[in-house]
Amino acid sequence: MLIEDAQGRVLAELSQFLGIQTNNFAEYSGLLAVLDYALAHGHRRLRVVSDSELMVKQIQGRYQVKSPGLRLLYEQAKEKIAELEKFEIAHALRHKNRDADRLANQAMDRGMGKLNG
Repeated sequence: MLIEDAQGRVLAELSQFLGIQTNNFAEYSGLLAVLDYALAHGHRRLRVVSDSELMVKQIQGRYQVKSPGLRLLYEQAKEKIAELEKFEIAHALRHKNRDADRLANQAMDRGMGKLNG
């Protein structure tokens, strides 16, 4: 996950190997990491852009969360979102989200022992 300020300056790059999980689990884990970062660093206004249409529409309330495995993550995210002053989430096509893909690939490589760090 790439975290930028309102002027587009990079504040943080977050990536973590999650083991073998679904892409939806990874998307929710990334959202929770961003929410944790924002709350811990006093950022009360947040705009999230994700290439996961499913997660975006679930957080927006447009889709139900039917997966029991995602339900807890969804509920945790909604609790953290409620602590913010303002929250927006939008969908972006994967090719427009290259930095996030790069960080995800780095985390997977680290987890598989392909990179140090």
